[in-house]
Amino acid sequence: MSDYLTEKLTPLADWFSSLGTPEPIVHWGHPLMMAIVIFIMGTFVGIAGWKGRILRETNKEVALQNSSAHRKLAPWLFLFLASGYTGGILSLVMQGQPILESPHFWTGSIVLGLLALNGSISLFGFKTSQPIWRTVHAYLGTIALGLLVVHAFLGLKLGLSI
Repeated sequence: MSDYLTEKLTPLADWFSSLGTPEPIVHWGHPLMMAIVIFIMGTFVGIAGWKGRILRETNKEVALQNSSAHRKLAPWLFLFLASGYTGGILSLVMQGQPILESPHFWTGSIVLGLLALNGSISLFGFKTSQPIWRTVHAYLGTIALGLLVVHAFLGLKLGLSI
C-alpha cells in the first residue's frame, strides 16, 4: 500500500519540489506549522470545551462563551490537522522517505479518526438529548489531544532521524 501511495503522490511531490522550496522548509515546515496548530489551537479548543462543560452550572455566561468558541474553532482544528496530515505525507514523499511505516504516521491517523468520530458525536449524539454523548465527546476529545502530544514527540524523533 505504501508503494502504491508513494507512486500516486510522487507527481504532486515532484511539482512541489520544482518550486525550489529550501530543504529546511521541506524538512521542518510541517513540524513547525503543526506544532502551532496542536499546541496553540488544540490547547485553546480543548480548554474552551472543558470550561464550557465545567462552568455550565456556576457561570452560564462564561460557559456559553467557551462552548461557542469551542464549537466554532473545533472544526477548523480538524481541517488544519487533516491538511497537515496530507502535508506531512507529501513532505515524506518529497524527501524520498517511506510513508505509512512510522509510529508518527499511525498516531496521526488514529487522532484524525478519533476527532472525526468526536465531530460526528457532536453533530448527531447531542441531538438525542442524552448527556452521555457530551461526556463521551469530552473524554474522547481529551484523549485525542493527549495523543497529539505523543504524536508531536514521535514526529520530532522522526524529523531528527531523517
